[in-house]
Amino acid sequence: QPVHNYIGIICQKTSPYEIVKRAIDDASFMCNRKYGDAPEVIITGRLDLTFPYVPTHLHYITLELLKNSMRATVDWHGVDADYPPIKVVIADGRENEDVVIKVSDEGGGIPRSNMNKIWSYLFTTADPAVQEGMVAFQEHDDHAVDSPLAGLGEGFR
Repeated sequence: QPVHNYIGIICQKTSPYEIVKRAIDDASFMCNRKYGDAPEVIITGRLDLTFPYVPTHLHYITLELLKNSMRATVDWHGVDADYPPIKVVIADGRENEDVVIKVSDEGGGIPRSNMNKIWSYLFTTADPAVQEGMVAFQEHDDHAVDSPLAGLGEGFR
């Protein structure tokens, strides 16, 4: 039986607002598990917007961006700080031709020494020990509890 508003995996009425809210919940859960707290995320803009897209892809992308923002914000301000909020703006272009999701934080930015590497596949600023520990799979480890907040995503290509 066909799923309402779907053609294959494409949802004809994907709501960036709903997808971002789910990604915020998921990233906050991971950040809370790692640091004991998570920055607030404020969503503004076109909260009523829908467009044809693959919701799982949009969730994956926004989750990675929000995890990066949360980690950077907590690392930059310290674990027991009052964190500035992360801001997400949802916008569209003329006649709904373009959709933009902007994520901004006050997490200190990217060091200039890393600028030539940021578009390299699998580049990360995460602690190399995190990656080594996860790649060297241990049968007794519970990765549902012990998975890292950063370091195992995918780079942009």
